[in-house]
Amino acid sequence: MNSIFEQINSILGSFFFFDIFFGKMEETSMPFIVAWLIVGGIFLTFRFGFINARMFGHAFKIITGKYKTADDVGEITPFQSLTTALSATVGLGNIAGVAIAIAVGGPGATFWMILAGFFGMTLKFTEVTLAQIYREIRPDGRIMGGAMQYLSIGLASKGYIKLGKVLAVMFAVLAIGGSLGAGNAFQTSQAMGALSERIPFFQEYPIIFGLILATLVGFVIIGGIKRIASTAEKIVPVMVFIYLAASLWILITNASQVPAAILTIFHEAFAPTAVAGGLIGVLVQGFKRAAFSSEAGIGSAAIVHSTASVKYPVRQGMVALYEPFIDTIVICSMTALVIVTTGVYDPSGEFANLVASKQGAALTAAAYGTVISWFPVILSFSIVLFAFSTMISWSYYGERSWTYLFGEKYTLLYKLIFVSFTVISSITSASTLLEFSDLLILGMALPNLIGLYMLQGVVHTNLKAYLSKWKSGELDKECIEKGVCEPKS
Repeated sequence: MNSIFEQINSILGSFFFFDIFFGKMEETSMPFIVAWLIVGGIFLTFRFGFINARMFGHAFKIITGKYKTADDVGEITPFQSLTTALSATVGLGNIAGVAIAIAVGGPGATFWMILAGFFGMTLKFTEVTLAQIYREIRPDGRIMGGAMQYLSIGLASKGYIKLGKVLAVMFAVLAIGGSLGAGNAFQTSQAMGALSERIPFFQEYPIIFGLILATLVGFVIIGGIKRIASTAEKIVPVMVFIYLAASLWILITNASQVPAAILTIFHEAFAPTAVAGGLIGVLVQGFKRAAFSSEAGIGSAAIVHSTASVKYPVRQGMVALYEPFIDTIVICSMTALVIVTTGVYDPSGEFANLVASKQGAALTAAAYGTVISWFPVILSFSIVLFAFSTMISWSYYGERSWTYLFGEKYTLLYKLIFVSFTVISSITSASTLLEFSDLLILGMALPNLIGLYMLQGVVHTNLKAYLSKWKSGELDKECIEKGVCEPKS
């Protein structure tokens, strides 16, 4: 299995990860796909007037249901779509991904992760708004939405019919691969790595763990988006609370070391150690892991957000602003501070074997264990919960992409493949799966961002119209009539 993955990685890497500097910079390189995400995030943030900051408060009101209308159409609520999307992003990208970023790129990678999260908020807003604009409600009542739709339908409306179709198919194929790689294989591998530290039985019989997890995942995903959303709505708040509470406890315990850790992060962001591969190297690690964690610019979350019940497409786009904020700016930052203050990322330290093998989840568990001796036990089981929630959400992304290509009647086949992959991935190496996951997830950004660039004018028109209604008080009148909000002061 490892040999097969390595061959796939080699082919994909030569296409998506070619160095835009063509080897002219010593010690490091800038992968094309990472540069593609950086430029896209910065451009759209300026294009929409820093929508990620100025509409943050309004977005919270939407999430809490203060702008419900009788004209809302969809399968799930805006909050359910947010928690489902978060269940895919708040997980091992935060626990394992952050540890890997710091182990490979040094503490400075944290700064670039946060910055990537900030610009990623606008990327997420743009893709989710487009997903709502171009979604399709099918005869059976199910919604088909996401990058596949706005790439094919949106670009067709601009006269680029063939280009849109090619990009949509390309995205769907990568999304299916990403669901099996990052959304399944990587989750299974990292969860098993953390749990087997506590239950040695799984070290000897990893396939048993794979079978158990596959059974649980299969039970949920067979029920479709409503069961997935209902499960995510219950799991996400609990697991985030547990994780953040433990993080805060450790940071309070190590309060005297936090200022030094913050200074180290900022210093090494611009003057990284040799192991980081220079400034570009640490920047690449930060943006790469942020993209893997929040999936901003990837187009995946747009699939589930397209099913949300809202009247205005822009409204759900604003809800999506909270994904990179919660996932990357808050949770990843706290994880990073715990890892830096405890010093477990040192490649020559006590946990050098975990650093070398890129067992990020186990490394993070070790960091928490240096302060709360018993917490790694809870964290190990929490990691399984994080992995489980990510898998059920990514199964939906893959299923919708599969359906776009082959039709509704073949969705069960995809679900069986997804469950089978859980078992297969329990017996492959973490390092190989990490590279495979990176390639597929980041690869989705290529067709997706082409769509965002070409359709950003449509988003701008919708945003301008929405803000005009908001400023005039028209939006408040809609909800005042239902008694769910107060007049805008």
